[in-house]
Amino acid sequence: MILRFIYDETLAQASYLVGCAATGEALIIDPNRNIEQYIELATNKGLRITAVTETHIHADFVSGVRELAHTTGAQLYLSDMGPADWTYGYAGEAGAILLRDGATFRVGNIHIEALHTPGHTPEHLSFLLTDTAATDEPMGIFTGDFLFVGDVGRPDLLEKAAGITGTAESGARQLFRSLQRFRALPDYLQIWPGHGAGSACGRALGAIPQTTLGYEKRTNWAFEVTDEQRFVQTVLEGQPEPPTYFAEMKRINKIGPALAREGAVALPEAGAEQLAADLQSGIPVIDTRPSRQYIEEHIPGTIHVPFGPIFLNWAGWLLPFDRPFSLIVDVSILQQAMTQLRLIGLHQIAHVWTPDVLTAWKQTRQPLGKTPQITVQEAQMLLAQGQVTWLDIRGSEEYAAGHIPESQHIHLGSLQQRLQEISPEKPIVVQCQGGARSPIGASLLEAHHYPQVMDLVGGFLQWQKAGHPVVKGTKPSYR
Repeated sequence: MILRFIYDETLAQASYLVGCAATGEALIIDPNRNIEQYIELATNKGLRITAVTETHIHADFVSGVRELAHTTGAQLYLSDMGPADWTYGYAGEAGAILLRDGATFRVGNIHIEALHTPGHTPEHLSFLLTDTAATDEPMGIFTGDFLFVGDVGRPDLLEKAAGITGTAESGARQLFRSLQRFRALPDYLQIWPGHGAGSACGRALGAIPQTTLGYEKRTNWAFEVTDEQRFVQTVLEGQPEPPTYFAEMKRINKIGPALAREGAVALPEAGAEQLAADLQSGIPVIDTRPSRQYIEEHIPGTIHVPFGPIFLNWAGWLLPFDRPFSLIVDVSILQQAMTQLRLIGLHQIAHVWTPDVLTAWKQTRQPLGKTPQITVQEAQMLLAQGQVTWLDIRGSEEYAAGHIPESQHIHLGSLQQRLQEISPEKPIVVQCQGGARSPIGASLLEAHHYPQVMDLVGGFLQWQKAGHPVVKGTKPSYR
């Protein structure tokens, strides 16, 4: 048997290749939309992809199962569990074999059994693997977003992200019962989860790629809680805000992602006049340069989402899925940025400019903008004098753990929808945890014509380090 782990750092997402060396057949589990990587890996191992499946309808990326099965001619396997209104809309058209609890299929000498493990989502399956060439005992289980290293999948996404009222508590109870089912499985089973640290599909995922069921029974908090009601309360408490784009991913993956493939595309660079026209017509223009460069100078009206570890997450939060947007991006990372955006279904790029457009803007139009930065010492004095509005754009749990007195809390992801709550009468200090997110928040306010916006250098951590007052325990309601 051949088993390979394929990890996407930008999504903190794991896919798996399971191959039978004897027959040359291979199964791909939970592929994302970058399907070329799976085809290349299988080819390099002397395998052909004959089966494709996924554990559930994903919320954090556009699934690659449909494209991969269509491109390779592989048999597609999809869940047939859960309620009738939450099933795959494209299964029949794609010729998928639908799997119920206990259903099995083979990939060469490898035996796969589907176990229904609802909780994170109603249709969720885990896949128990047995290498029959070696033994009739199972080796491990692919747990998707049900069981992680040190944590379990959050059951509140359907309610918070997809807006399906009342599903958080029922999902939590299903999750508890799924865990009880796993208690009866052998401790030696290897656990191959669908996500690692950094994913929003759980609260505190471990950073190691795999574990064993016995280890999780000993160390995972979810197995320690044996009372169902206490489990429900614990698993729902403290879950971070789900990105708004999760609802769009659920919709796309349920009805079926488009099959059209997009290779490397060389979008022609537009001029400064076109950029002005985009801004005038309401097309969002995203400046992906490093924050230090954006703060020093930028084209007024552009929104800052720096390319790097946080790019995909905040692009998903802030960019529109139903209309075009444009990019200012260095040519060296253009294709990489487009590939990442496509992973979450953002492909309606209207225009592209390199950072040289800033020079053209200065030569032909009005001056560039600059975001003032302010130290905690300067900001503390202004706050004490009542001369500023203090905007904390962190998550609810960060805010509850400690925040600056008199600060107004609006999560960065919902800032565009709640601008009316922020008064433009005073200068605004924008603050996050360490300074990575506040330039994004400041750019949103500036793009909406707030006249006096300042970025707090070092964020809450610098404020705390300086010994200034901190308020704890106030937890705003989820919005």
